[in-house]
Amino acid sequence: MFLQEFVRAPLRTASVMPSSRALAARMIEPLQRSARDAQDPPVVVELGPGTGSFTAALHDARPDICYLGIELNDTVADHLATRFPCIDLVHGPASSLSRALADRGLVGADLVVSGLPWQAFAGSAGTDLVADIASNLAPSGAYIQFTYSWSRWAPPGRRQHRELQRFFGYVELSTTVWGNLPPAVVYTATEPRWVDVPESDTR
Repeated sequence: MFLQEFVRAPLRTASVMPSSRALAARMIEPLQRSARDAQDPPVVVELGPGTGSFTAALHDARPDICYLGIELNDTVADHLATRFPCIDLVHGPASSLSRALADRGLVGADLVVSGLPWQAFAGSAGTDLVADIASNLAPSGAYIQFTYSWSRWAPPGRRQHRELQRFFGYVELSTTVWGNLPPAVVYTATEPRWVDVPESDTR
């Protein structure tokens, strides 16, 4: 199914295959660290959950999380809903993040995990999305985004890194996760800050 969706809509599908357990473990590290001291269930938003590699890891690490998934691809979303029948899943674009949280009476997220392709962050819509993620995080929250090692040097990857530095006070880049195909790196962005974004900003 993953390969079919990549062939059908490559700009909307981040990979030809699901992410590995090694990458999933790296993506959920902030949740594992916070679980040691946190008393209340954390609010976790997953953008582009795909077939559920990260979804499964998140629920295994903290079964009581308040989870919200946002998936644009209807075929993938239906598969995810079948695999995880009890999760809260929105069929729609990542830009629906603010409305989805507000509809559920949630003030903000403790963790946002993204499996979105670089195309989702292109142009002014990408700038708006990063700003939206930052503005919907708790002050102590974290935003996690992965990319493939080779693509981080491409123009979309460099642009995304700049955008993360623009909207977050601290951006950490992981070492290469070789246990994924293709090998990947993970950005962990913390200390969210609000920056006014001009409507004409398409950097």
